[in-house]
Amino acid sequence: MENIDWQQLLFKFDGRINRAKFWIGIGVIWVATVVVLTLAFAVNSAIFWLLAIVVYVVTIWIGLAVSIKRWHDRGKSGWWILIGFVPIIGGLWALIETGFLEGDKGDNEYGPDPLAV
Repeated sequence: MENIDWQQLLFKFDGRINRAKFWIGIGVIWVATVVVLTLAFAVNSAIFWLLAIVVYVVTIWIGLAVSIKRWHDRGKSGWWILIGFVPIIGGLWALIETGFLEGDKGDNEYGPDPLAV
């Protein structure tokens, strides 16, 4: 995999990303959450719980950023992220669309194909 622009991947909402980068972003969220919560429970200090809250807010941002770019790669508006609020089927639909289905081939209104050479 080519060099990753981490700032673009994790914090910006424009453009498109492929499935691999989506899963890297999700992995960052999981690792950050596990590390910070493990420290917070182990140390049980107010400072670590405050850090856990900050990391929680940052991981929400990262989750939104990578998900919206995956919706863009599928040729859909980032507002499709709201499908996750539909009970039962919404989260499953979002997971399948963003995590498993291929993006649009070629350029679309959200940018160039992230898999194009």
